[in-house]
Amino acid sequence: MDIRAILMGLAFALMWSSAFTSARIIVADATPLAALTLRYLISGLLGVAIARAMGQSWRLTPTQWRATIIFGILQNAVYLGLNFVAMQTVEASVAAIIASTMPLLVALATWVFLGERLRPLGIAGLIAGLIGVSIIMSARITGGVDPFGLILCGIGVIALTIATLSVRGATSGGNFLMIVGLQMLVGCAALALATLLFETPNVTPSWPLLAAFTYTTLVPGLAATFVWFWLVNRIGATRAATFHFLNPFFGVAIAALLLGEPLGGQDLLGVAIITGGILAVQLSRQRKAQDA
Repeated sequence: MDIRAILMGLAFALMWSSAFTSARIIVADATPLAALTLRYLISGLLGVAIARAMGQSWRLTPTQWRATIIFGILQNAVYLGLNFVAMQTVEASVAAIIASTMPLLVALATWVFLGERLRPLGIAGLIAGLIGVSIIMSARITGGVDPFGLILCGIGVIALTIATLSVRGATSGGNFLMIVGLQMLVGCAALALATLLFETPNVTPSWPLLAAFTYTTLVPGLAATFVWFWLVNRIGATRAATFHFLNPFFGVAIAALLLGEPLGGQDLLGVAIITGGILAVQLSRQRKAQDA
């Protein structure tokens, strides 16, 4: 892995992790589903426009359409929609930690349900991740965290895991950026319906809201996606996924720095254990891919 790929991987992890802090700022002044609907409308239109400028077509294969619809609904609408709602009462650091367990859940699901062999290092990583989450959640629950918000975050990361497993390899065949843009528009449509059913849109204009909304639309929404696919094309999906091990640390650090969210000893210990667990799982899968 060359230095450029390492720097881009660090940039991706930083951008992905920062999305929880910007979302927390947004939902302080705007209703979550309406704000996320608008974000995906803007990001989706920009993504499609950029893809068209690059010569990509929106005439997708049936497999690509399937991936677009599944990811648009499960990742963009369910996962992020539930996280935005949850972050009205749950701290950004907690939401980031729960979402960061996705690589662990994917590895667990492929092992249990798909029969994919997991090395001892990977099994140790799964156990470490479970221990780390238990340490953090026990401290947070004792400290009075909103249990309903935790449930929403948990359902969201399960939806993201299912989406990841459902479309593995389905986005091959070109038109990658177009697929990303269309996924966002699918999510926008689903969230618009949810907004009509469950929410009365309301916005309290503020400079923090404008800054956070602009940032989350352009940086985690578009730039992080482009960087991720650049990484996958350059070093492969398995190696690129290794950078997910940085997400728990970055997510907690950014929330503490920008939002002043408190960090206790149990939080730091749990984050360190989860980080090590994710790294172990990804290194195990990387070695398996090299041996294949």
